[in-house]
Amino acid sequence: MITQQVGLSARALQSSLADALADIVSGLEPPAEFAADVLAEAEGAAAAVVLPDLDLTSVEFVTIDPPTSTDLDQAVHIERDGDGFTVRYAIADVPAFIRPGGALDAATRERGQTVYLPHRRVGLHPEAIAEDAGSLLPNRERGAYVWTFALDAAGAVVRTGLDRATVRSRAKLDYEGVQAALDAGEEDLPGGDTLPLLREIGPLRGALERQRGGASLRIPEQEIEVDASGRYVLVQRGGLPVEDWNAQISLMTGMEAARIMLEGRVGVLRTMPAPDDRRVQEFRRQAEALGHPWPEGQPYGEFLASLDVSDAEALALMHAATILFRGADYTAFDGDVPDDAVQAAIAAPYAHTTAPLRRLVDRFVLQTCWDLVHGEPVPESVRTALPELPELMRASGRRASAAERQAVDAVEAALLAERIGDEFDAIVIDDEGTVQIVDPAIMAKADGEASPGDRVRVRAAEADIAERRVRFEITGVPATSGDRS
Repeated sequence: MITQQVGLSARALQSSLADALADIVSGLEPPAEFAADVLAEAEGAAAAVVLPDLDLTSVEFVTIDPPTSTDLDQAVHIERDGDGFTVRYAIADVPAFIRPGGALDAATRERGQTVYLPHRRVGLHPEAIAEDAGSLLPNRERGAYVWTFALDAAGAVVRTGLDRATVRSRAKLDYEGVQAALDAGEEDLPGGDTLPLLREIGPLRGALERQRGGASLRIPEQEIEVDASGRYVLVQRGGLPVEDWNAQISLMTGMEAARIMLEGRVGVLRTMPAPDDRRVQEFRRQAEALGHPWPEGQPYGEFLASLDVSDAEALALMHAATILFRGADYTAFDGDVPDDAVQAAIAAPYAHTTAPLRRLVDRFVLQTCWDLVHGEPVPESVRTALPELPELMRASGRRASAAERQAVDAVEAALLAERIGDEFDAIVIDDEGTVQIVDPAIMAKADGEASPGDRVRVRAAEADIAERRVRFEITGVPATSGDRS
């Protein structure tokens, strides 16, 4: 059965999409708009904030983010130190703006995290903090928690420090621009030697991750962009190497934060159980069926790193690998440390600490780590919050994921509304009939018989913007796919 929205003009489609996106925002709980007392408190805190005495404005920090980001949590600076490296990682000093027990504190606990939608960002904090006084914008003096890591020649951490300091970022960089500059061999880059050394350290840290038994899922991301005409479009974006390198700095920081809290016997970790034998064996069977057998004895991180996700079967297998990465949670402790403190995908204890403008738990991890490093007692306001954080983060994660998925579904429906009956090339990515359309970059369910990794033709059967629903039908499996014996 084919369902079609008939006779919609481009303007009407965009209007229908705008209505659907507005409905998503209006349905958010808590509401997208901050209460007047929260806004007033945030603006007052932004105007009265006192910068730390330690002056690190001479350090040539830079930020690397998506090009439209203005809530800049992290800035990095790297220099060579003999055979090793010194990495400084500045994290926005969000605790400086939050009065424990105040209206802003309560609002951020209720929200938990920022929700990113195509047409707007529903922030964890008001814009006065998230996109101005607290953001590490270029050429502005800002307070920050500055992590300083001494690394050896292999990229391993040999010493860690943490201070509150005043910093000044030199440039707001984006991933594509940084990658292009490094690939072109450009010199005289912002941040001194930071970017070339990031290219050295990132692979070193990745190698250490694989040695630990950690793994990264390299699944291309489905993102919504606005084109030159103001229309929403979907793009399938594969990760650039610089994104992986930059992520390794964040992972390193989270691992050190976890170590500090475990040694201090107080804090909150991001945890994930190791996959059980049943899931491992299921994934082995899928790998065999998709023509990429997983060698016995090879850690799954090394195996996943070997897959070329531009290959249909490998991409389907990378999606299948999510079975190994389930059960992520937050674990708070004060006194007795958790029995299983490891985040299995990282293969080490780990904590969220590098995105306090966008994620509630990071603020408390920063405060806890600073006190422990400096021998200060962790404040009671932090200790009493720790047991509440896991459920606050779980609930906010569910809300954010649902809203972001609804937005993608609405954009997909708008893209397909006038293409009902058209056929597209697609790749089957799981046993539940999910397909990845090659162009446009849509991921959706398809009715019909096919196996993961199959390249298929699918027909657009339904597109309902208001209901945020799309559906495809598999019309054929090319002779080159399906038989891998």
